[in-house]
Amino acid sequence: MGLSDTSIAQVESLFALSNGHIGVRGNLDEGDPAGLPGSYLNSFYETRPLPYAEAGYGYPESGQTILNVTDGKLIRLQVDDEPFDLRYGSIESHERVLDMRRGVLERETVWTSPSGVRVRVRSTRLVSLTRRSLLAIRYRVQSLDRPLRVVVQSELVANEDLPRQSSDPRVAAVIDHPLQAVEQDGHALRAMLIHRTKRSQLQMAAAMDHKVTSDDRQLVTELAVHPDWARVTVSADLDCGQALDLTKFVAYGWSSQRSVPSLRDQASAALVSALEATWDGVVQEQHRAFEDFWSGADVELDGPVEIQQAVRFGIFHAYQAAARAEQRAIPAKGLTGPGYDGHAFWDSEAFVLPLLSATAPHTARDALRWRLSTIDLAKQRAATLRLSGAAFPWRTIRGQECSAYWPAGTAAMHLNADIAVAAARYVWWTADDAFERDCALPLLVETARLWMSLGHEGADGRFHLDGVTGPDEYSALADDNVYTNLMAAKNLAAAADAVERWPDDTDATPVEAAGWRRAADRIALPYNERLRVHEQSARFTEHAVWDFERSAREDGYPLLLHAPYFDLYSRQVVKQADLMLAMHWCGTSFTAEEKARAFAYYEPLTVRDSSLSACTQAVIAAEVGHLDLAADYLAEAALMDLHDIEHNAKDGLHIASLAGGWLALVAGFGGMRDTDDHLLFRPQLPPGWRRLQFSVRPRGQRLHVDITPGRVEYLLEGDQPLTFTHCTGTRADDVSLGPGKRATRKWRPVKPRTPRPSQPAGRSPRSVGDV
Repeated sequence: MGLSDTSIAQVESLFALSNGHIGVRGNLDEGDPAGLPGSYLNSFYETRPLPYAEAGYGYPESGQTILNVTDGKLIRLQVDDEPFDLRYGSIESHERVLDMRRGVLERETVWTSPSGVRVRVRSTRLVSLTRRSLLAIRYRVQSLDRPLRVVVQSELVANEDLPRQSSDPRVAAVIDHPLQAVEQDGHALRAMLIHRTKRSQLQMAAAMDHKVTSDDRQLVTELAVHPDWARVTVSADLDCGQALDLTKFVAYGWSSQRSVPSLRDQASAALVSALEATWDGVVQEQHRAFEDFWSGADVELDGPVEIQQAVRFGIFHAYQAAARAEQRAIPAKGLTGPGYDGHAFWDSEAFVLPLLSATAPHTARDALRWRLSTIDLAKQRAATLRLSGAAFPWRTIRGQECSAYWPAGTAAMHLNADIAVAAARYVWWTADDAFERDCALPLLVETARLWMSLGHEGADGRFHLDGVTGPDEYSALADDNVYTNLMAAKNLAAAADAVERWPDDTDATPVEAAGWRRAADRIALPYNERLRVHEQSARFTEHAVWDFERSAREDGYPLLLHAPYFDLYSRQVVKQADLMLAMHWCGTSFTAEEKARAFAYYEPLTVRDSSLSACTQAVIAAEVGHLDLAADYLAEAALMDLHDIEHNAKDGLHIASLAGGWLALVAGFGGMRDTDDHLLFRPQLPPGWRRLQFSVRPRGQRLHVDITPGRVEYLLEGDQPLTFTHCTGTRADDVSLGPGKRATRKWRPVKPRTPRPSQPAGRSPRSVGDV
């Protein structure tokens, strides 16, 4: 039986390992067959020109693309001079397991060569959470039937050939052979390659070392080192049942400033430290690190098994993407693939950081500190746009704006509020005063200044923000996008509060802060009195409705690949949840009746052409009482990549959608809200579910929530009391827990105020029972 290659690239994304600093795709050890080879270092990129048919003032001149760096995963095997390749011979068994509890990728294959020789290959791979620079692999080959000769070749390879990508704008640019050799060296079983990028002038070192054991005492080894590749070869003769074991440690280092000797020494030190710790020690460290994470982040449900697995998969990858990023970005694809050129967008702050702030706060802190490290570039960008304060980039790796399409890039100003509100949210979850003073305060102040220069007070006395693009990229350059306005208001109010708390640590004055508060209090919220619904943005409901039947019948989805933006901008069609996102994160600005009517109105317009949409629709569907629909949207968010719903998982995972699976459960069915400096729960269960358990970490404590039919139990682990709100029906009761104490409350499901809404033609979510 052979191996199908139709889903290899998707599987490589699913089995990717990362610690936020290093990321490696789940390519097979032997390198072939491969869908898309990939090894990445966070923020290691090359620049490239951004071409324009017609240039304009303020257009970014260059883009940034993440690079496939020196590949240290490769371990090739020859069995009696025949290459171990799953496309040849026959596969008796082949299993790969991503052990999310321990943070390792395991593989076991029994293979018969074309000449009839049977071997068993086992490997375990990890990217260390405790050793930021380290990739480690244990590789074992065993003879099963008869004596044989095996040759194992462990390699470092730079400038791998990559497949050409499609014209889909969501995939990455391909830069051929971007690494220039600087230095190479090796001795015994160790080798090192140092390279530099051509234009961005970043330097990186990759080094490998090995431990080899075998029943054959007459091992033969060889080392070869060249500018773009290095290879350690080990040859052994094995009797039936005997094995050869190879442990491979790979260390990476990179910098835009440090010298070649410094990088060389960093990689060497990481290898020496790993060899001293041994393979078993490194694995135990990894297990302990993940054990600590899962103790405060796991979600357990007594419901569909596939949803349980998918939600844990999402939590695992969201954490991997940030665990050791340490003041670097969380890209939209993490370090699982080159999609979106490796750029970070607003979805890190809007979807990933809510999960991390509640479960692994140090990772959220580091992501926000990265934003602060780019604030000078954001100030320069604001000045270029003739605005005050800081205008952060729509898409970037290093901090410069890299979006060549300004209506869906520069105009998406809500990004700045997403960043500021994420900083305020982290402060609430942690009570980290030092962070608030040193990081949140400047982020809040400079973004507040941006809003004041961007907006204006109209004749109606309201504060307006015109010509902006909200989360829905099919409705660009709109006036008073409700999500943007409400998030800007939260930004302004939080900035005023921070200035009051830290008056001696900012140049903002009380008068300036008072102006921010006034603008926040008077923010415009367009509302259609005739339809009795909030507008997504001013006059949105006056547009003609998109012909969804035609799209389903003739064109297909996503619409961005089948329709001109000019047409999309002038119609009622929603790419992704926009007003619903406002109702999630700014929910106190709406009544329950307003949420129900808005959900009923916008559902038939929302095509979910973005992976960011389903989780928000799940949250609001649960809040307005459509629990079965919420479960369907939960399934779509959580299974986005496992089922390759967007047909582009091969380019890397959708980290925000995967984090959205957690949001759909915890904010949707758990009803958790952390807005307005208060924690609130409105627990429910979808039909057929018998239990939902999750944990969060407010203020250094662990709060466990256990929802069963009709009742919920709260348990606090920690050393400080905690007060939060439990809601059911129209009642809201404060619950105060001391350390180690429990409280039990009743709940009943929200009664829907409207019938279950329909979706656009061809865009109904699959029932959770069909996944």
